[in-house]
Amino acid sequence: MSGAVDLSALKQPPAGAAAAAGDHTVTEADFETKVLRRSMQVPVVVALYSQRSPGSIELVQLLERLLDEANGTWDLAAVEAENNMRIAQAFGVQGIPTVVAVAGGQPLADFQGGQPEDQVRQWLAAVVQAVEGKLEGDPDGEPSEPPADPRFAAAEALLEQGDFAGAESAYESILSQEPANAEAKAALRQVKFLGRAQQLPETATATADADPGNVAAALDAADVEMFQQQPEAAFDRLIGLIKRTSGDERATVRTRLVELFELFDQSEPFVVAARRKLATALY
Repeated sequence: MSGAVDLSALKQPPAGAAAAAGDHTVTEADFETKVLRRSMQVPVVVALYSQRSPGSIELVQLLERLLDEANGTWDLAAVEAENNMRIAQAFGVQGIPTVVAVAGGQPLADFQGGQPEDQVRQWLAAVVQAVEGKLEGDPDGEPSEPPADPRFAAAEALLEQGDFAGAESAYESILSQEPANAEAKAALRQVKFLGRAQQLPETATATADADPGNVAAALDAADVEMFQQQPEAAFDRLIGLIKRTSGDERATVRTRLVELFELFDQSEPFVVAARRKLATALY
């Protein structure tokens, strides 16, 4: 969830709002102090619950118990969602209970629904590890740069180990929870490309050049050129092949070309130029 929602509107509580009793209870009135400012020092686990949901109350009680064992490595904010709808809306809550870790004034990670204690412990450990040594902001100042999302950190670690399949699975898991997560989508495209391209021989371009009508060879050659940081050459190769093919073959080449476009910022001049060439080739 890092950077996915804007909590700034909650810095100004509504007029006349009163703080609820209880050490860990948080309302709109004290959200800024107990969550945003406190999260500059340690991650704050925001548990959104309902008095009408026994399961959500049990989860809050579990978090309170685990907090007693945490030695100050994280803090808890229990928010009754029905009485604090602006907080629930800010986090995009779609079900109760929802638990969100906030660090550096920004959402870091979340889960929805009741979870076994061992999984909650693992999630908390991942949150604490992700922010270790990174929360040095002034609790009375503006939020510092949000720490890394532990889910992305785990995926990147797999990628560094050369486990492309594992990294791909990790990013797909993030997208199953957050289908609109642009960072996960971009990372998944990169991982799929790297997993495919790093297995190809450098002779793929020569093979394709020797057999210009071989679509499979051309796709491999474009991947190798992209892997060698020659995107213009890869684009031109596939656009040229689109001009010479039709039907299913043309559709296959066009699909691969669009996938390669999406590896880059779409405002890059060489991507804009290649898209124009593609439009000319198609129409």
